[in-house]
Amino acid sequence: MKTKSTLGSIATAVAIVSLMASCQNKEEKAGAATKSEPTTVSNNEKIVYVNSDSLLTKYQYFKDIKVKLEAKSKTAQADLGSKQQAFQREVAAYQQQANTLPADQRAKTEERLARKQQELQAYQQNAGAALQTEQATENEKLYDKVADYLKGYAKKKGYKMVLTYSKGNSAILFADESLDVTSEVIIGLNDTYKPATK
Repeated sequence: MKTKSTLGSIATAVAIVSLMASCQNKEEKAGAATKSEPTTVSNNEKIVYVNSDSLLTKYQYFKDIKVKLEAKSKTAQADLGSKQQAFQREVAAYQQQANTLPADQRAKTEERLARKQQELQAYQQNAGAALQTEQATENEKLYDKVADYLKGYAKKKGYKMVLTYSKGNSAILFADESLDVTSEVIIGLNDTYKPATK
């Protein structure tokens, strides 16, 4: 059995949650380094940028998605772990009494255990695939929310282009800080976000 790799594959499916940033472990640094007050960009500027690291650490919708997917991942891991433990107990019980069982009963038990193992592997794959699908769906929703907001924001402000910047993963090597509209965009996104009530 590959219990550790099984749990790892499900955890990996959820750990990838990210829209524009490649390094989640930089969240605190990115969040702390960003100015919290909106900057003013001259109306002459037609191109501005958004720091995606800061956007992801401060956009409430992203935080909520992350918490939701992490909770689902933990639940899936716990469920899979309990199924695997039950199966391992069954295998151990069989191994203890295998020598005392008649050959036909041993064959039937081994066949049943082999089927259970296949079912467990299929369950693991399905659970991992379901988490990956949900993560992809949530990423798409996140992208759409940000893109839709930025379309309206750019039109209202008269910007021709809004670029995304992420430290270590960006085509922008330098940009004047006066072009950074991240704080203003985060405020606007959070103002328009209405979390689902439970």
